[in-house]
Amino acid sequence: MRKPDFFLVGAPKSGTTAMYNFLAQHSEIYMPARKEIHYFGTDLYSPHYSRDQKKYLDLFAGASDEKRVGEASVWYLYSKLASSEIKEFSPQAGIIMMLRNPVDMIYALHSHRLYINSEDIEDFGAALNAEADRKQGLRLPANPYPVAGLLYRDVGQYAAQVKRYLDDFGREQVKIIIYDDFKADAARACREVFSFLGVLPTFPVEISVINASKKTRSRMLASLVDPPPPIVSKLGRALTSAEKRQKLFRTFRELNTEHGPRRPLSASLRRQLQEEFRPDVECLSELLDRDLSHWSRDTPAAD
Repeated sequence: MRKPDFFLVGAPKSGTTAMYNFLAQHSEIYMPARKEIHYFGTDLYSPHYSRDQKKYLDLFAGASDEKRVGEASVWYLYSKLASSEIKEFSPQAGIIMMLRNPVDMIYALHSHRLYINSEDIEDFGAALNAEADRKQGLRLPANPYPVAGLLYRDVGQYAAQVKRYLDDFGREQVKIIIYDDFKADAARACREVFSFLGVLPTFPVEISVINASKKTRSRMLASLVDPPPPIVSKLGRALTSAEKRQKLFRTFRELNTEHGPRRPLSASLRRQLQEEFRPDVECLSELLDRDLSHWSRDTPAAD
């Protein structure tokens, strides 16, 4: 049975869904239908994570003669254990990272968590102020998983996260895409990743906007499916199949979704966060031998 030999490990809200789709289009790459499996990273928990080895490997049963087999789970980067666990599982694995300006990333992450009903503080500044309590298990939403995703500042501290993988795998096995480059020329970024994986770099893929910014029209209605209350789940199981339930819930989410750019982050909070992240950005710049200081002074492009 084939098993994954490369991993797209994060960061969240940094173009990983688009890259996952581009990788899945390549004829020499096998990607399972499911993203965000999270078999590794056992220091993090969510009821949606797959920690059964047989079920995990079964996800790759469809692979045949493809050159590479991979998966994408964005919390592998943040996890303190995922790198060493992946190394033990597949010592020669390729590691792909996508890194976005941390201020933009955590603001997008907060919006995403609101959308999937795993964040209940709508004001971003207030959510940041709640981080200390949340580290103590306080002021958590009903569906907080993974709890690490509510510790926004910690998620944006990339340097130590990246260093773990460089130390475990070596630079030759790690490919890092900066989100600025990806957004400017996604096709070129794809070619670089394909070359890194040793597959045909010029394979044509459909480049399109995937996972654009969105929000729920009604949070009350969203709570009926993300996750559904026990009575709704029980009634659904009694009336229809799992496949039909998933299709119904997807349709419901789409009807309750409003697409469009998120409201810009306030200039004062943006400047505050840029200063907070500046030391880590400097460490990351040195680690990658690339000047990323513009992250500490720029203004965001529209989503």
